[in-house]
Formats: sequence, C-alpha cells, structure tokens
Amino acid sequence: MRVLVVSVHPDDETLGCGGTILKHRDRDDEVFWLILTEASDQSGYSREFAVNAKRQVRLVSEAYQFKETFSLGFPTTRLHALDFSTVINNISQILHDVKPEIIYTVNRSDIHTDHQVAAKAVMSCTKSFRNPFIKRILMYECISETEIAPPLHENAFLAHVYSDITEFLEKKIEIMRIYESELQPLPMPRSLENVTALARFRGATVSVQYAEAFMLLRELF
Repeated sequence: MRVLVVSVHPDDETLGCGGTILKHRDRDDEVFWLILTEASDQSGYSREFAVNAKRQVRLVSEAYQFKETFSLGFPTTRLHALDFSTVINNISQILHDVKPEIIYTVNRSDIHTDHQVAAKAVMSCTKSFRNPFIKRILMYECISETEIAPPLHENAFLAHVYSDITEFLEKKIEIMRIYESELQPLPMPRSLENVTALARFRGATVSVQYAEAFMLLRELF
C-alpha cells in the first residue's frame, strides 16, 4: 500500500494522523510525506528558527521512517498569496511521482488560511479521471486549527472514519516532542496533555482507548 501524508506545516501530520502513520508503517506500507510550506528568514522567521525547523523535519522523517519526504518550500502563512495553479501543479507532480492509493490531508475548514488553500488544492488535483490509482482520500483534524474554526455548519468536522491508535499513542507523543517550538503548556491546545485528551475522546466515541478521526472525501473499493 502506498500512502501520501500531506502537511501544510511540519507538525500537522503528527497532530492529525501520527498514530495512523505509525500503524501504516507497522504494516509495512510505503508512506510518503509532502510538506507544502517552509519557515525561512525571508518570510519573517529568524534564521535560528528556520534552521531548527529543518532539523525537526529531518528527525521526524527518520522517526516515521518515511519512504521519501518532499518539501515544496512555499512561504508559510502565504499560500493564499501564491498563484493557485502553481500550488496545484506542484502537488500534482508529487502525486504523479508517488502514485498513492491513500491520501491524508488537512481539513478544508481549519482556521489557518494555509490549510484552507492546501485542502482546496489537494481536492483540485485528485480527480479520479486524472489519478485513478487513488482509492481513498481522508481529511484529518489538527488541534488548534480545526476546533477553533467559527462554529458554522459549513465548517463542521464530521468524523466518518476512526483509526485505533492505542498501541501507537506513546510513540506519537514522543515524535510530537521533537516539535519543541510548537508545543504549548496547559491549558493551551497544543499541549501534549490535550493531544492525548483528543485521542482519548475520539477513542471513547468508538470504544477503544485512543483513536484519530477523519472525514472521508472519497473511497473506491
């Protein structure tokens, strides 16, 4: 099984589907990681932050044992300012190269504009008549982005699919610790305690100890 995990920013993948990635790896699936943006001094980040962010990506990639990691290098927080066709064309090239059967991507209605643009771009370039190898597309929730979206019905994250990550939660939290610059203390959403709490809540919904939740966009079987 070939799996592509789309992150807008490094840490999206771990927050949203880290346990599920580890489950795929445990099953010897080939998992690829696509990161759309990159923090740099040109986009307002300190050089020290940018260098540390690259180090974190390398460590996380090694921890998950991704088959390959792709970084498009778009400026973080600026996806909305790019030509949309450029974003689509770059993602489409990765799809052509990887030919994934399963895609995990960010939620279309997250509060972060980068996430909104990315989700729209992924949906635009995963048309079945262009990429018949894609069998399943799932959107994951990203704590501090998904639940903070305005409480309008069109923004609702409606979980259709659950992944039991009970045996993988500890490793997910260990990998999340690599993103030390993104972690927050309680009661902030990106605390390790709240990442665990969300997994426990999703698990309780389907009577397992810990789970991750997804919205199913398309499935062919």
